[in-house]
Amino acid sequence: MINKITEQQNPNSQDIDKKNILGILHVINNEDQKVANSVRLSIPFIETFVTNVIDSFKNHGRLIYIGSGTSGRLGILDASECPPTYSVTPDLVQGIIAGGKDAVFRSIENAEDNERTAIDEIKSMNINPNDSVLGITASSKAAFVMAALKEAKKAGAFIGLLVCNNIEKPKFVDILIEAPVGPEIITGSTRMKAGTATKLILNMITTTAMIKMNKTYGNLMVDLRAWNQKLWDRGTGIISLLCGLSQAESLNLLVKCDGEVKTAVVINKLNISVESARQLLAENEGSLRKVIDPAQ
Repeated sequence: MINKITEQQNPNSQDIDKKNILGILHVINNEDQKVANSVRLSIPFIETFVTNVIDSFKNHGRLIYIGSGTSGRLGILDASECPPTYSVTPDLVQGIIAGGKDAVFRSIENAEDNERTAIDEIKSMNINPNDSVLGITASSKAAFVMAALKEAKKAGAFIGLLVCNNIEKPKFVDILIEAPVGPEIITGSTRMKAGTATKLILNMITTTAMIKMNKTYGNLMVDLRAWNQKLWDRGTGIISLLCGLSQAESLNLLVKCDGEVKTAVVINKLNISVESARQLLAENEGSLRKVIDPAQ
């Protein structure tokens, strides 16, 4: 008997090879619709982990993802998107994958069994009690992930574990996030529903943490730093929306502020200098709302 849900055969796709292309696509889509509900049921546990991530950030700590295969790649993907989206340093959110950088681009299946490498990775990162560490393993079987979490726990970090099965919480884990999405369309292919659930949860973790770290104004990405044309256009649009300026006026203001959207908005709203705007934001923990809407 196979206990892991992700390794069980899915009765809804047993004859998938007999279906035409349209039929296969419908089977996949029908199964994918179950993922969001599974994630919804795990929200109270995600909340606990996010609360600790925010505390980590406020105390100069980090969020570190650890995974192998698809799980590791998703952690790295989420971490890599934080600097351009929220103007944070690359070390604030980091991803570790079994097998190192090569495993990002090609599968190194036996890497997930290497406990010694996992321990060495954690030691090299100087994990401390201000850090939050999330292990990601769909089946909960990845030895690399579990060994890394045990080592991070020894260093005093807050430990989370994200799985897509129902398991008993390991003693060294502070919070267990379970998102049991059911058997995969292709048996054991956890890059599918389990991967989708993982991506949704990682999005929730970093997005919520960044919102509470004053990286947005409403749902606007005001803490972005314009590095490319897309971000210059987005930043200009945000300034135009918040300040009622033309696109040309907004662009000129953004250029004056070296691509810093928050600074540009404060200058326009309060009619102060660039340096004064930066100082005011710093004094208010980077909160644009506190600076321009102090009564709210």
